[in-house]
Amino acid sequence: MTKLIGYRLLALIPVLLVLSIVTVGLTAIMPANAADRIAGDSATPEQVAAVRADLGLDLPWYEQYWNWLTNAVVGDLGNSLMDQAPVLPMVIDRLGVTLSLALVATVIGMVLGITAGTVAALRSDSLLDRAITILSSVALAMPAFWIGLILVSVFALQLGWLPATGYIPFSRDPMGWLESVILPGFSLGLIVTAMLARHARASMIQVLQMPHVRTSRAMGLRNRSVIGKHAMKSSLSPVITTMGFQFAYLLGGAVVVERVFGIPGLGDLALNAVTQGDMPIIQAVVITTGLCVALAQLGVDITYGYLNPKVRAL
Repeated sequence: MTKLIGYRLLALIPVLLVLSIVTVGLTAIMPANAADRIAGDSATPEQVAAVRADLGLDLPWYEQYWNWLTNAVVGDLGNSLMDQAPVLPMVIDRLGVTLSLALVATVIGMVLGITAGTVAALRSDSLLDRAITILSSVALAMPAFWIGLILVSVFALQLGWLPATGYIPFSRDPMGWLESVILPGFSLGLIVTAMLARHARASMIQVLQMPHVRTSRAMGLRNRSVIGKHAMKSSLSPVITTMGFQFAYLLGGAVVVERVFGIPGLGDLALNAVTQGDMPIIQAVVITTGLCVALAQLGVDITYGYLNPKVRAL
């Protein structure tokens, strides 16, 4: 297991390197130009060119990348082109907001998805199984922002139970934080719930047909004991793997959901940076997001190793 973790950590280096090359290369050819915004609408072409030279935007993309990389290895992701503020503290501050939203969505998705999928598998081909399958298909077809708008209309505007927009840090007010993230968390988590429910159902049905489970039932063990001690652990492996891939969706979907609910997260920062052509922020957001996804995959590998002794022995 230790070798597996070490191998995965080493594999992060080329992944992040390729991601940084692609990101810097694409941002270097973006049509949005921060130099035009900084120089102003009345600036002459010579003044704009001077601003570009001062910011280093007139260099070839590979030179821009080398300058960025030599600074990034020592923890300096550069300064914002618009206000010259350091990018790293800005990204870290927003990252905590987005990760808290993704965490809530993950908990909602796993609890509801695994429960619904397991119940559907135990009642296979019943009316309940078909109802869960239909609801899962409907949820998968609905965009996260549309779910968010419906939740705001019902629970915030009509019932008044939860706030429609805004974010309260956990350190300031834990209950206020929970109230501010519960609706956006469900907006993202319901789609994850639908995906995990389908995988949990298929996995549980397959596990229930395995010889050791059938033997346990034939020996007279209680159904609850068979499911809890034997079937559940075996059925979770593909579900955990699916959750690792869904984490990337959660970070991507947070970009739109944060806009709907007025949450100052990483997605909101990225959208503002794109409209302003602020390349250092865009590069930092992409690299940080890629690192979070890679670390989530590492967590999936560790969990999968716990559930599967064959992987643990590597």
